[in-house]
Amino acid sequence: MRGTDPRQEGMFRYVSPEARVPKDHPLRPIREMGNRALEELSGEFEAMYSHTGWPSIAPEQLLRALLLQVLYSIRSKRLLVEQLDYNLLFRWFVGLSMDEAMWEHSTFTKNRERLIGSDIAREFFAKILVQARDARLLSDEHFSVDGTLLEAWASMKSFRPKAGEGPRGGGGHNAEVDFRGEKRSNATHESTTDPQARQYRKGKGQEAKLCYLGHALMDNRHGLIVDTRTTQASGRAERELALAMIEARCGKGQLTVGADKGYDTRDFVEGLRWANVSPHVAQNDTHRRSAIDRRTTRHAGYAQSQRVRKRIEEAFGWAKTVGGLRKLKHRGLPKVDVQFILAFAAYNYGPFGGNHFTDDGKILCFFFHCLRSLSNLPSRLGSVVEVTNTRQWTTAKSDREEAH
Repeated sequence: MRGTDPRQEGMFRYVSPEARVPKDHPLRPIREMGNRALEELSGEFEAMYSHTGWPSIAPEQLLRALLLQVLYSIRSKRLLVEQLDYNLLFRWFVGLSMDEAMWEHSTFTKNRERLIGSDIAREFFAKILVQARDARLLSDEHFSVDGTLLEAWASMKSFRPKAGEGPRGGGGHNAEVDFRGEKRSNATHESTTDPQARQYRKGKGQEAKLCYLGHALMDNRHGLIVDTRTTQASGRAERELALAMIEARCGKGQLTVGADKGYDTRDFVEGLRWANVSPHVAQNDTHRRSAIDRRTTRHAGYAQSQRVRKRIEEAFGWAKTVGGLRKLKHRGLPKVDVQFILAFAAYNYGPFGGNHFTDDGKILCFFFHCLRSLSNLPSRLGSVVEVTNTRQWTTAKSDREEAH
């Protein structure tokens, strides 16, 4: 028998978003663990807001929405608020009722600025690590460190002399600029779009870009990220920040730290040994003498660290492909730092963390289910993430607005 196609909407609906979300949906344990972390931050939230005035967006809802943006690769705050308006899954995760009015995207952005001005994002990240430690998913002995380039939301055309004399070029909104024959360096030039971004190239013969550097420290036991930092790009920033992150964890016995060839310098290796840390750094002996000798390489743990350390590249790959760090959407170091922290907070909860921990401390392994549901965006959630052609025109405009 053929079903009917009623065109008239019913007057009442007796259904909650909770009833529409499958019991085995991967967002359920993520929401539960996130709520537990947010409850512990209630005192910090109270100190951030006045006791009088018009109520703002709840900071708990704000952070849940920012996590959704990372997990589902939503490109702008305008698009995130739009999907929160009509998507039941997103409403349920954030904590909005079916008939609750949605915020304006500009209101959402202004409330986000309050979080950037505080250290809430890093404290939230720390609460996640506490849960992982309680579930015995972290070790205090074996780590890996690495850095990655974060391409700034600025064009090389904006990299102009600090004296104010622009390069040769024509007129117009997006005019051609001729830099041929002009020597450009961070000492004499800066970006007019993002003054804190720095010109940097990853290696010889590669393209120079305006970028920042992101640094991460990974626990080797389950591949969770335990510390993140963001700095301006420079040739020494990776090693300096690596030492700072490692020294913050010293004092609890002998540590080991794996790293790639870029960290094979005498200053870095001696700094690790001075801090009682075994430098499991890959040897760089091409036309030079490595700072790593047989005192380190003869141990079986060195080879094991070299195998495990490559997992940190999975974290960077996830953060750039899914987490939105391939091309930054914000300008200025404080905003970039918050974006970087939230990306790895979501990573520790998400599929490539490999494990999800529950209240009883047991590991709930549903890696492939999460991989399909959060990273590859399945067809049942396609309407959540995919942007139709009629809505794509808003993306470029909103990206430009939110970068400021």
